[in-house]
Order: sequence, then structure tokens, then C-alpha cells
Amino acid sequence: MARPPHDRRTFITRTVGALGGLALMPAASMLLPSLRGQAQTVRVAVVGTGRQGRAILTELQKIPQVDVAALCDRSAGRLETARTRAPKAAVFQDHRALLDSAPDISAIIVATPTHLHRAIVTDAISAHRHVFCESPLASTREDCEAMAAAAASAKTVCHAGFQGRSNPTYRRAQPLVRSELRDLVSWFGQSHRKTTWRFPAGAGETEQEANWRLDPAVSLGLAGEVGAQQMDVAHWCRGAYPTKITGRGGVRLHKDGRTVADTIEVDLTWDDGVGMRYQATLANSHGGAFELVHGINGSIRFAWTHAWLFKEADAPTQGWEVYATRQQVMDQEGIVLIANATQLAEQGQLQSGVGLPHPSLYYALMDFLKSVTEGAPVACSFQDGARSSIVGMLANSAVMTGEPQFPT
Repeated sequence: MARPPHDRRTFITRTVGALGGLALMPAASMLLPSLRGQAQTVRVAVVGTGRQGRAILTELQKIPQVDVAALCDRSAGRLETARTRAPKAAVFQDHRALLDSAPDISAIIVATPTHLHRAIVTDAISAHRHVFCESPLASTREDCEAMAAAAASAKTVCHAGFQGRSNPTYRRAQPLVRSELRDLVSWFGQSHRKTTWRFPAGAGETEQEANWRLDPAVSLGLAGEVGAQQMDVAHWCRGAYPTKITGRGGVRLHKDGRTVADTIEVDLTWDDGVGMRYQATLANSHGGAFELVHGINGSIRFAWTHAWLFKEADAPTQGWEVYATRQQVMDQEGIVLIANATQLAEQGQLQSGVGLPHPSLYYALMDFLKSVTEGAPVACSFQDGARSSIVGMLANSAVMTGEPQFPT
């Protein structure tokens, strides 16, 4: 699955005063979560060992209580590459064989192409396994609804991989959308990368299988494969989903016969008239990936490893602001929403910069594992994941057809 790029630039900070008891700073445990020391080892299988599957394996290697016991992929070549990260794992080329022959594997992580998710997820739920499914959940409404229904009746954990809901910085910023910004004005989001989305086919793999993202019959395009993840940040912060979607797009750079747009623009509108404009491209990298929300008292910029609050000049000043860390961002001074401020202050490292030590994917996987081992609530249910996935697929339909779409 495509995942939002992370802004890994180092920012120079200016600290005003000491941190004191700054209420918006989470505990260090949010920044560096871990499973309880007595938690038993979780035997995990990763189904789908392409780029996202290998990224998942990298993050799982950081968690001592995880045993990657099996890998599954149709491609023998991808399996062989993935085994360098999990050399003791059994390998399978069919997920049903994995479920039948490895009953001791309790958790299944699904990272196959989007249109293949449904059968794997529903089979895993039927086999009473815990399931983490990458976003978007599926490529059709029917599949999303079937997966959500299966999860609703499951006795096991079903976690949808919308990463913003697990990101410590985003979780610290999310309540401020209502408490600090007051009435909302607008949203904006973008994902800018200069890349192709076309890859060479591996051994035993057809060109169509390797480049499913460019196949309009199964691909959700930029709006669904990337945008659904970022638009979900607005859904989550607002506690509501849009009621109208329009879009447009085209091929601006990669004129290689593809019909899936490499550049899109989508407008989402909520019942209260507040809108979000979302832009994504594979033809230009300027600005990277971020989401921005404006309110009458200020704005919050979410940038995956960082987040900042910008106050309007006429907004009331809160007591905690006196102690806040500030940065110059885009020629404005922003209050840094530091996920790890308490720990950094203790180490005397606030001036060396701020940002998450792990990608958002790590925190989403950790939330899933905490639900499995500790019974913690899931950060994103399949029901919420299905709704955000459907918004992504409707946004793609708006881009492809030029016709407005109305989520129900």
C-alpha cells in the first residue's frame, strides 16, 4: 500500500523558557510505546511482502515480543527478498495454506495490493486470528462493507491501518482542533512526490500484477491509495465524514500510456459547509506531505513527524503558551506540538530539534499489538477504516469521471 511520505528534515528550534507542566505534551510512553514486560510473544505472519510488507517487517524487528513466524506472497522472488529480514520465518504462496498449517500464529498483517485484501482478511477472521489490514481496506464498497461486517462479529482484534490515529504527534494535536481553533474555516492536504509508480515485474509476475496501481480496473489512484490515509485525518479530527466530493486530474508527467492520473485535485465538503482541498502528484516533490486546518483562532499544520499550532493575532493567549517551544515555519512562528517534549527536556535536548523517532507505521503496529496483548481499544476500527476507504474510492471516481460523488 502507498503510505504518506514522512518529512524527515531536521528543524532548528528556539525554546522559550522551561517546559513546566505543559498540558499538551504527552508522556514519554506515548513517544516510545512498548508492550508490557510480561506480555507473551506474539507470533505474526505478514501477508504481502512487497515494498509495504518489507517496511512492516522493518518496524516489527524493533519490537522484542514479536516473532515473525511466517511470510506469504504469490511471488517467490519477493518472499526471498523478505526473508533477509525474517530468516526464520516459514514461507507460503497461499494465505489459506498458511492459516491451515500454522494454527499457532495468532496475528495476520495484510499488506497485499488493495483489491486482494478482502479474501485474506475474511479468511483470517474466520480462522479466529487477529488482523491488521493496511489502508485503504479494499477497492470496492462491497468489499469494505463485507470486511467491516466480518470484523464487527469477530472475537479477535481487527485493526485498520490508518496511521494518523496512532501517530503520537497527531494524537496530541487532534483535540486542539476543537479546543484552540474554535470554529473551523477550511482544510487543506497534499502529497507531492516525484516518482513513477511503475515498477519492473519480478520473476513469475506479470507486468499488470506488478503495476496494479496503474490498472484502472483495480486501482484507487492517488485519491484512494494515498489520499484516503490523509483525508482520514480530517474525518478523525472532525468526527464526521464529507457529504459531497468533486475531483479532477490528469497525466502531467508520466506519458507512458497510463490512464490513472499522476496529478489530482479533490474537494471534500461537510454538512456544515466546511471544505477540504486535497492535492496529490507524482510529478513534483515540492512541499512533501502534510495536512493543514484553519480555524478562526489559529491553524494547525500536521506533517507526520511534526505538528505546529499557529495562533491568530486576535486569539486569546493561553497560560501554557508562555512555556512553549516555537519554530519559524513557512515564515511564521508556530508553537511546536512536541510529542516527546517531556523526555527531551529531561535530557536537555530540546534545542537539538523535535520529531518522532519512528515512522507512523510503527505506532500503528504497536497499537494493534497492544490491542492483541493488553486488550487496548483499537486506534482505528474496520468500521471507521471502511468509511475512510469508501471516501477515497469516491474521490477517485470523482477524478476519473468528473462527476460529483455523494457518500452515504
